[in-house]
Amino acid sequence: MTFILRGFAVLGLVFGLATAILAQDDISADLDRWETMAARAEAVVDDESATDDTYRALRASVASYRSEFDAARNLNAARIEVLREQIAALGTPPEGEGAEPEDAEITAQRTELTAQLNTLLAPVQRADSAYVRADGLIKEIDNILRERQTQELLSLTPTPLNPVNWGIALGDLRAALAAIANESNAEVAELSRSDLRETLPLALGIAAVGFLLVLRGRKWATMLVGRLQRTGARGLGIWRFVVSLFRIILPLLGLLLLATGAVMSGVLGPIAIQIVRLLPLIGAIVLGFRWVSERVFARDADEALILLEPPMRTRGRFYVSVITVAIVIQVILLQVIQIGTPAVSSEPVVAFPFFVVISFALFNLGKLLRGYTDTETPTGDPDETRVSTLSRVVRALGLGAVVVACIAPLMAAAGYYQLADAVQGPYVLSLAVLGLVMALQRFSADVYGAVTGQGEHARETLMPILFGILLVLLAAPVLALIWGAQVTDLTELWAAFSRGFAIGESRISPTDFLAFALIFVFGYFLTRLIQGALRSSVLPKTKIDIGGQNAIVSGLGYIGIFLAALLAITGAGIDLSALAYVAGALSVGIGFGLQNVVSNFVSGIILLIERPISEGDWIEVGGQMGYVRDISVRSTRIETFDRTDVIVPNADLISGTVTNYTRGNTVGRVIVPVGVAYGTDTKKVDRILREIAEDQPMVLANPPVAVHFIRFGADSLDFEIRCYLRDVNFTMPVKTAINHEINARFIAEEIEIPFAQRDVWLRNPEALTPRTAEPAPPATELEEGSAPRQVPDGLAGSNA
Repeated sequence: MTFILRGFAVLGLVFGLATAILAQDDISADLDRWETMAARAEAVVDDESATDDTYRALRASVASYRSEFDAARNLNAARIEVLREQIAALGTPPEGEGAEPEDAEITAQRTELTAQLNTLLAPVQRADSAYVRADGLIKEIDNILRERQTQELLSLTPTPLNPVNWGIALGDLRAALAAIANESNAEVAELSRSDLRETLPLALGIAAVGFLLVLRGRKWATMLVGRLQRTGARGLGIWRFVVSLFRIILPLLGLLLLATGAVMSGVLGPIAIQIVRLLPLIGAIVLGFRWVSERVFARDADEALILLEPPMRTRGRFYVSVITVAIVIQVILLQVIQIGTPAVSSEPVVAFPFFVVISFALFNLGKLLRGYTDTETPTGDPDETRVSTLSRVVRALGLGAVVVACIAPLMAAAGYYQLADAVQGPYVLSLAVLGLVMALQRFSADVYGAVTGQGEHARETLMPILFGILLVLLAAPVLALIWGAQVTDLTELWAAFSRGFAIGESRISPTDFLAFALIFVFGYFLTRLIQGALRSSVLPKTKIDIGGQNAIVSGLGYIGIFLAALLAITGAGIDLSALAYVAGALSVGIGFGLQNVVSNFVSGIILLIERPISEGDWIEVGGQMGYVRDISVRSTRIETFDRTDVIVPNADLISGTVTNYTRGNTVGRVIVPVGVAYGTDTKKVDRILREIAEDQPMVLANPPVAVHFIRFGADSLDFEIRCYLRDVNFTMPVKTAINHEINARFIAEEIEIPFAQRDVWLRNPEALTPRTAEPAPPATELEEGSAPRQVPDGLAGSNA
């Protein structure tokens, strides 16, 4: 046996060493290349004269190595973990004087396992060291690029308000336009007539189709909407959205064809071609901004995303058009002026008038947004309203637009052209992106309404809100790029998110969360499926009562959810040992704070196991009487006879006194009291009452009906009918039927049901005798505090 164990140990050692050697060879090759790369990267980082493009290319190379080293950090992780567990299972070697010597086989096995573990850890440790070095280089490069970006934004340029710079900028613009014209004339002169015959017809045809799409594309899309409205197409909001996209796509396709035709004609030079190729981009800006404005400030109130008054929506579309035109002209002029070698002051001077125009329109647009108010009714009561979240967001965006419109021209006038451009342009683009998010959220709500059949009412449900949150999350990276974030910043953030965060010795990554969610959801739905099968198919075929069936189904649900959570934690590889200290620290506080919750939870489990009450039982607890409708873990819901729900903590049902009228069976006793006048034949009354009770179909024959002569009452001879019903839930209907029958039989048998009588005795009846009224004495002769007494006439007799 010892020989066999040693053989397996040697084989495991050989296999582990072979795997480690192969992995170490791969890592060693990468590390050799990395050492050269890292040395060059550190030299470039120390050299401040390197360009931004050089830094970005260097960062990409270092990031690729870092990804490889990050993957290598988990090399042979499973085998390493097994070896550590094996070494831990062998225990620590004996130490100190007088300690008993350890068995030689155990010592040899520990030595072999430790050597194998060190061999496997060697490439992992080297990869870990290289990863740390690469990560440090990336952070240094990012800091350099960020500092350069900050310096560029805060750089001071000549003020555009200086008239001296106007002439310089105008001269640079003229020179650029002249260069374009001269280049085009030279290209035309070089073309032969044969070349024109070959290229010009096709180029003119493509340009003509493009011009037709630009000129008529929007009108054709509008005609399609009108036709759909006349036919009453289902999901008209969806069709309007789709057609509105065609109002962008068709003209944009036309601009693309126009640019293609112009380039194919051959009459344009390289500079002119570069500018013409901007036409699709410019068209996308114009059409995109206009599309967003027509969705946000739509003419139709049902389609407007921000419901303002019609004149205000018209003004909103106008201000967006002004901003769009100003941005387009600014982009074209800045592109043209960059053809030559413009002066430092030329670009700020050319852009400043458009800064002012854009700021003017943005300021007025912000005032419109600041005036938007929308309310919602969170409780469903029209009298209780509050400002909606959309209203608060829109008003905040309006305030931001006003602030940006005020500070951007001031910064540009002060010479901070780059900073002004980095504030005004991104804010305008951010408004456009958020408008696009609102439009897509409305479109998703319309699609959801069309699928579920809810129509426009689906816009107020929960799902469109979830769609909106998802769209905002998707738009967050775009907004970050608009405001100057680098793609590398986003990739670095995603890499950190992918690596996850550490809890103790465990690292939890998004894949762990995804695995946890998938396993738990699968276990949860499997539990619900089994519960449904038991409730509908299995348990009804057994002899278990309904309370026991509910207890089995509920208990299975709790066990299933617990097991699903346990399997999800295990499957995701989440080590909860690090949370043991936190749980221990919080246990005392949780014990006191959740004492009642835990008590009710345990009581609920006891109720489900012992089942002293079940759903449908008629009980009385704490002065409340009604039917048990639901038993949950924390509380029990009782429906009273006036149809109100009473929530009773489970601890009260366990520790208090509970009367269960239908526990085990529904047989119950009913007592009907009745009184007859003095002088009535009591035997006859007994017989009549017994016959009435026995004739009731709900009354049991065994035990027999009992009629008791209870007492000689103050006004009547008191009897009671005591009988047992098959179903005590029919107590009131049976008592009503018995009372009706008693009244009918007593009238037929001339038995009087007395009413209460009282004798009134007067102590001084002579006061009631009429007599001649005497004149009242003077006021001074009346006793102090007395008043004349009036005697009512007509009072006589002693019975009332």
